[in-house]
Amino acid sequence: MILSALGFALMGACVKLVSARGIPVLEIVAARALISAVISYADVKRKGISLWGNRKDLLCARGIAGALALVCVYYALVNMPFAEATMLQYLHPMFTAILAIFFLRERLHGSTLLCIIFSFVGLLIIVRPSFLFGDLQASYSLLAIVAAIAGAFGSAVAYVLVRKLNETEDPSVIIFYFPIVALPFSLILLGDNVVMPQGWSWLLLLGVGVATQIGQIGLTKAMQTETASKATSFSYLQVVFAALLGWFVFSEAPVMWTWVGGGLIIMGAFINVIFREKSK
Repeated sequence: MILSALGFALMGACVKLVSARGIPVLEIVAARALISAVISYADVKRKGISLWGNRKDLLCARGIAGALALVCVYYALVNMPFAEATMLQYLHPMFTAILAIFFLRERLHGSTLLCIIFSFVGLLIIVRPSFLFGDLQASYSLLAIVAAIAGAFGSAVAYVLVRKLNETEDPSVIIFYFPIVALPFSLILLGDNVVMPQGWSWLLLLGVGVATQIGQIGLTKAMQTETASKATSFSYLQVVFAALLGWFVFSEAPVMWTWVGGGLIIMGAFINVIFREKSK
């Protein structure tokens, strides 16, 4: 899980660096999807199972939700300080809990309610809207903030769909559908705005895909060898790695509000995982 957290943090750093070299967000999404599609295809063929699965409607929906979420997350990473954008991604447990109540008919546990409250208060502290904080409001782009929140919501939709698909589909097939939907989706939206990468941009684009794969492999292996609560607790190290990378690579020092709000968001997610695991 430590390797996974580092992989996802490095992915975000590569996204931010390659964007600074003039590569559009949608092109970065397409590059990541292409690399993931090749690796995922090889994994499915290695298992000798059908590429297309059983519930093609839900598989496509999972791909669309994941693609939209990825575009939003990358936009936020590019247009917000690295640590702040990363912390807002951890709103997804709150959204997942809410969606699971309505679509998976899960009961509202006390831990889930605490997760929602902590996450919402943490969001308000990081964003600091003027009607609550006056002159202390955050100076981040409103569109970037909306994108970060939308990215977390899209991730939650994808997680809920994955939980449903686990009843009928192999995990490798579920993973495969994401890049094969994200690739044409991003290329269509990109249109003729493709920027030919030069020099280090090629390596950074490759780094986005490779770092993502490292993150996913680490996450998968951790979930296979440890309980969800213990494994997930280490995933929050991504915020620490993001803060360190933001400081050393991008000269961004998170403000006190970010640490307080991000701490509440992570605490809410952590409480939900720990207590849900104990109640099983």
